[in-house]
Amino acid sequence: MTRTLGQCLLEAQTTGIERLDAQRLLLLALGRPPGERAWLLAHDDDPIEKLARQAFQHLCQRRLCNEPMAYLMGHQEFFGLHFKVDARVLVPRPDTETLVQWVLDSLPTVTTPIRLLDLGTGSGAVALAVANHVKKAGLPAHVVAVDASSDALDVARFNARALGLEAEVEFVGSNWFERVEGRFDIIASNPPYIASHDPHLEALRHEPLPALTSGVDGLDDIRRIVQTAPHYLQTGGWLLLEHGFDQATEVCQLLALRGFISVHSRADLAGRLRCSGGQMAG
Repeated sequence: MTRTLGQCLLEAQTTGIERLDAQRLLLLALGRPPGERAWLLAHDDDPIEKLARQAFQHLCQRRLCNEPMAYLMGHQEFFGLHFKVDARVLVPRPDTETLVQWVLDSLPTVTTPIRLLDLGTGSGAVALAVANHVKKAGLPAHVVAVDASSDALDVARFNARALGLEAEVEFVGSNWFERVEGRFDIIASNPPYIASHDPHLEALRHEPLPALTSGVDGLDDIRRIVQTAPHYLQTGGWLLLEHGFDQATEVCQLLALRGFISVHSRADLAGRLRCSGGQMAG
């Protein structure tokens, strides 16, 4: 039985897929740009070809299994840039833009190259967003991005090339600081911070588990980073960490106990404390 584009959208919505998601998936199945929602409205009564309908149904099934839209679309926007993403990396989220902005606000005013380290870079979102800013600002900087996953580094390097930032970022395969050399003005990280038995993990089952969980309270990796970071920070340098919405107090305590000063947290756009940081004492 022939179906129109409008009927396909309605059928997808009745299964529980949000209208915007259904429109974007239909455009993907049709091979059209994701921003052509107005085109869909204007062609509501057009029949859909069999192969396109089958592709749309397959995408809808994946979405109904909670596969992230970013994986289905193959990309995600972050800090004004478009990043390739797939199941090898976490989907960059708006919460993490708070971390990027804090890094940019903390850039030192110096004439020598600023050294920045992104721990657990994943898709490269934080490192490349920062590198893009400093490049446009004409600031001398050296950005190092590390990840223990070679698959994640492959994605990050692809994004660096696609964004024209390959020369601005050095990618290193390293389990946190294991293969990092030198000292930095800023160390930033969006590490795993979900407790290993958190019930919310079921909704995230399509994303790489090692990039999500960190021990029974979710803080194992943050403890390790806080403990080791002073050996890699310049005097006055900042350690900036993303964490869960209910972990700010614990993370600030860890920073203070390790001797960091000016310890405080920043809220995301929803008003939740999602990043905490401190400065290396002299």
